[in-house]
Amino acid sequence: MKKKADYILLFVVIIMAIFGIVMIYSASSIWADYKFHDAFKFVKSQSFFFILGLFIIYVISNYDYKKLQKKANLLLGICFLLLILVLIPGIGSVRNGSRSWFGIGGFGIQPSEFAKIILIIYTAKYLSTNNKELQSIKKGVFPILLIIGIAFLLIMLEPDFGTAMVILLTLISLIFISGVKVSFFLKIGLLGLLGIVILVLIAPYRLARIVSFLNPWSDPLGSGFQIIQSLYAIGPGGLLGQGFLNSHQKHFYLPEPQTDFIFSIISEEFGFLGVLIVTSFFGFIFYRTLKISLKKYDLFGKYLSFGLGIGIVIQAVLNLAVVIGLIPVTGVTLPFFSYGGSSLLVSMISIGIILNISKNN
Repeated sequence: MKKKADYILLFVVIIMAIFGIVMIYSASSIWADYKFHDAFKFVKSQSFFFILGLFIIYVISNYDYKKLQKKANLLLGICFLLLILVLIPGIGSVRNGSRSWFGIGGFGIQPSEFAKIILIIYTAKYLSTNNKELQSIKKGVFPILLIIGIAFLLIMLEPDFGTAMVILLTLISLIFISGVKVSFFLKIGLLGLLGIVILVLIAPYRLARIVSFLNPWSDPLGSGFQIIQSLYAIGPGGLLGQGFLNSHQKHFYLPEPQTDFIFSIISEEFGFLGVLIVTSFFGFIFYRTLKISLKKYDLFGKYLSFGLGIGIVIQAVLNLAVVIGLIPVTGVTLPFFSYGGSSLLVSMISIGIILNISKNN
C-alpha cells in the first residue's frame, strides 16, 4: 500500500542542511577570503551539493527501494573495486594523510563515504534473506562478518579510522537487532577492543591522539592543538553564545573549522541553545527512522531504514564526542553540517531511501 512519504523528516533535513551552509559561511569566510580571496568559496561548493542532493532525494524517493535488494551484490562488487582503486598511487589522491579520494576536476569524491550506504544495503539484504540461519554463528553470522571485515580492512589501509568505525558500529547495530545472541556481541566486543589496541600500537599518530585525548596539554601545539582550540570555542558559548559571525576561534585558531569541528563554532556562536537544537535534530532523525522501521512488514525495508538512520546518528554522536573531548580525534564529519560534498550527498541519499521506504508500507 502506497502512502505519502515522511515529509516532516524531509523538511527537518532541509532545515539542517541550510543551517549547515550558513554555519559553513560563518566558520570558513575568514579563512576562505585569506587563502582563496573568496569568502563564499566553501559556501558555493556546499550549496551546489545541497541542490544536487535535493534532486537525488526526489529521484531516489520515487525509485522502488526493493530493487536495491536485487542489486545488492553488484553494488558490493563496485564498492570493493572503488575501495581498491583508491589505494593505487596515481589513481587515488592523498588528502590530510589519507589516500581516500578520487580527484575529479576541482572536486574530490570519497568512495569510503558511499561504502557506508552500499554496505548497509548489502547487510540488510543478507539479514533479511538469511533470517533463519542467524542463530548459527558459523553459517549465519560469520559470512556477513567476513564481508564487513574486508571492507573495514580496505578503509583502514587508506587510512580512514573514523569512517571505518562508523561503518563497523552501524553494521554491528544492524546485526544486533536481527536477533543474534547477546553473548556473541560480548565476545565480538572483546575482540574489537583488542583490535583497536593493536591498531593504535602499530600507528604512532593514533597513539599520539590517545595521549592528546587524555592530556591535550602534553602537546598543546601538536596533537593536542585541535581539541584545545575546540574547547576554547565551546567554553565561552554560555547559554545563548557570542552571536552569529562572532566566533573568535575561527580566526586561524581552530584548523579548518568548517569541517570536523563545525560544532565547536556552533557552540561558540549559539551557546547551549545551539547545542540543544543540533542534538534535537539528530534525535528527531533517530525517532522518525525508528518509527518507519517498526511499521515495516518487509524485513529488507525494516533493516535498511534502521541501518541508514542509525548510521547518521552514530556518525553524529562520534563527531560530537570528539569535539567535546570525550573520545580521541577520529576525523568524522557532522552529517548535514560539516563541509564536504561526499558527506552531504551520502547523508541525503540515505534520507531519500528512508523516504522511499516510508511511503511503501
